[in-house]
Amino acid sequence: MQKSLSRYFPVFVLPTLLAFAMFFIVPFFLGIGLSFTKFTTVTRATWVGFDNYIKAFTTDNEFIHALGFTSLFTIVSIITVNVFSFFLALLCTREMKGVTFFRSIFFMPNLIGGIVLGYIWNLMINGVLSNWGVDISYATKYGFWGLVFLTNWQLIGYMMVIYIAGLQSIPSDLIEAAQIDGAGPIRTLFKIKIPMVMPSITICMFLTLTNTFKMFDQNLALTAGAPNRTTEMLALNIYNTFYGRIGWQGVGQAKAFVFFIIVAIIAFVQLKLTNTKEVES
Repeated sequence: MQKSLSRYFPVFVLPTLLAFAMFFIVPFFLGIGLSFTKFTTVTRATWVGFDNYIKAFTTDNEFIHALGFTSLFTIVSIITVNVFSFFLALLCTREMKGVTFFRSIFFMPNLIGGIVLGYIWNLMINGVLSNWGVDISYATKYGFWGLVFLTNWQLIGYMMVIYIAGLQSIPSDLIEAAQIDGAGPIRTLFKIKIPMVMPSITICMFLTLTNTFKMFDQNLALTAGAPNRTTEMLALNIYNTFYGRIGWQGVGQAKAFVFFIIVAIIAFVQLKLTNTKEVES
């Protein structure tokens, strides 16, 4: 059996590796090279060194604002999404009628595309705000909390499924032993359930972090950066720089590489911290 698998392994893996190299690895390193140039096309590039990176952080103040806005949005979203999804997972692991139906309903928003979701929430939020004669583009706070509500509505059900899997993997004997020893629901939650589902918490925090920090289509459809690009997140700022400003393609590419480094560092630190908790538990 092993010899048979070894024989056909390259046949199945090689096409995937070639596609991955052609459409991810090669463009990624080509993009790094272009971030040090001023270009209009890939073949018409002039070396400018670190000028694009300097311009991104000094000339373009909107990039710094987008970084701060995205960071704040990500922190709020990580907390709210994971708290609410874990709470729903606790409810949906209790013995009650219709629990499977509720799990499906909570998961369904994750199946809707980001652009469609953004436009739907734009209509709903503007419908509510119209009672006060304003819309979502009236103030930055409306766009910020609109993005938070949209993200929670979309991601909570998906994270809930992961937490349910973690909660159901806890041995029932462990819960029963804690109850016999006199542990109440709160103590059981913090001393047994949460430590035991730390692998699920690691996964959910990582997915929430990457999804929110890299958010583009929902941001474009819901606010498009309005008012005055104050609700513009990093991915949208990079897109607008690359495609919306003539001669700034190199700066947009430099921003994209900085964006990649930031996401990679934050994700690595988060995984290290939560993995440490898993070992301790």
